[in-house]
Amino acid sequence: MSDIDQLCFDTTKINKLQELRERGVTVYPYTFERKETISEIKERFREIGHEKSEEEVKTAGRIYVVREHGKTIFADLGDSEGRIQLYLRKNDLGEEQFNLFRQYVDAGDIIGVVGHVFRTKMGEITIWVDRFEFLTKSICPLPEKFHGLKNVETRYRQRYLDLIMNDESRETFRTRSRIISLLRQYLFTRDYLEFETPTLQPIYGGANARPFTTHHHALNQKLYLRIAPELYLKRLVVGGFEKVFEIAKNFRNEDIDTNHNPEFSMVEIYEAYRDYNDMMNLTEELITYLVTEVHGKTTCSFAGYDLDFTRPWRRLTMEEAVREYAGIDVMTMSLEELRAFGLEHCVEGCESATTRGEYLVLFFEHFCEKELIQPTFVYDFPIENSPLAKKHRSKEGFTERFELFIAGMEMANGFSELNDPLDQKGRLELQDAKRRRGDLEAQMIDYDFINALGYGMPPTGGVGIGIDRLVMLITGKDSIKEVLLFPQMKTAVPGPNGSEPEEKSGEE
Repeated sequence: MSDIDQLCFDTTKINKLQELRERGVTVYPYTFERKETISEIKERFREIGHEKSEEEVKTAGRIYVVREHGKTIFADLGDSEGRIQLYLRKNDLGEEQFNLFRQYVDAGDIIGVVGHVFRTKMGEITIWVDRFEFLTKSICPLPEKFHGLKNVETRYRQRYLDLIMNDESRETFRTRSRIISLLRQYLFTRDYLEFETPTLQPIYGGANARPFTTHHHALNQKLYLRIAPELYLKRLVVGGFEKVFEIAKNFRNEDIDTNHNPEFSMVEIYEAYRDYNDMMNLTEELITYLVTEVHGKTTCSFAGYDLDFTRPWRRLTMEEAVREYAGIDVMTMSLEELRAFGLEHCVEGCESATTRGEYLVLFFEHFCEKELIQPTFVYDFPIENSPLAKKHRSKEGFTERFELFIAGMEMANGFSELNDPLDQKGRLELQDAKRRRGDLEAQMIDYDFINALGYGMPPTGGVGIGIDRLVMLITGKDSIKEVLLFPQMKTAVPGPNGSEPEEKSGEE
């Protein structure tokens, strides 16, 4: 396959580009002095009548539609904030400029225009163009105007084209940017400090997940893309920073589906002298604040559900959840009874479970998660699956851990953080033993982190909140790929045929 086969270039457009250059037209200038955006023009002239304005406007954008009517041309010009109609008349522009536009300006081109504003008989605010200039000649064709860009795979693979064609997509990512900005603002006003911790780590930890691995040639050392920033942020708490957070890119070598992408964003927050109750309150306040700021109310719709974020949210222990949705009390049943119940209901993993705590988690995942539609905190997790959480102060075999579920999705995970170095050493050693026996999601043992705890970490509460899923909820998108600008997909050529490239040998 040649290089040109991988491109969307249109021969007719390339020929026009060459002809423009032969005529001495500058097609790709270095700058343009835009005086107003389209939204500013529309706001400024919202009361305009049918007469042309005395004031001149100067703006720029992409051409979306061109409609010829003899000696006049109408076109739609768009920028990041909106669209406006252009009106070009041969008698005003002159024959040479008018024909230049008619012959060479296509949908997709970026131009600058100078003119006056008026309102058409149809009531549309329009720029009466006095002159124009090329700013960028597009040589790839835009999708057909009436149907737009509908193909989902093309939208994800060529997000730039999706953003050009679909106002809804642009609005989704504009809202995502705003949500992250509001999140930062919320934490900054409460005196949290934002830090950056390593993405490449010699030892991965902070979650149970399969990592991505790479190799550093100069150090001759295996490294891992982080699965969580937790252990580094806790080191900062040890060092004396009492309120910290990080908006982190994490990487987990897991399945891809509507709720999972191997590269994802989350915020992790830690505060000294707090516990998991405080972090539940913080999570509740933060998410309610974000929903209210975006929607102006504490409700929104997602995947057919009307979600209500009015506080307080529901809270129940994992035991209570299993009793309610599975109809059993795990802690009063024998292991034989639990195994039989699990096999009867085809609960994945019940064959290998060896403790009541393990069965409790399996039954919760199987019976309960999908039922938790309205914002619900589930708390008090078994110690078996919570190696970084503090032992429960009153319930033997449990930890002070919570997860937040909304619309059946896990949205947040928080602890009273384990700060006993001897207990942490033992828990991570158990995790490492599982890893060595073949558990691909078990954690490694990080002796430097344990050593940091040995210097003393104050009582600390922590929580991690998934940003991508949060954006899904707030924007009403039921697939994570709709809120990731460039979701992970199997590599394909972005050209006309969309065929798969040949695999090449070499180091990964």
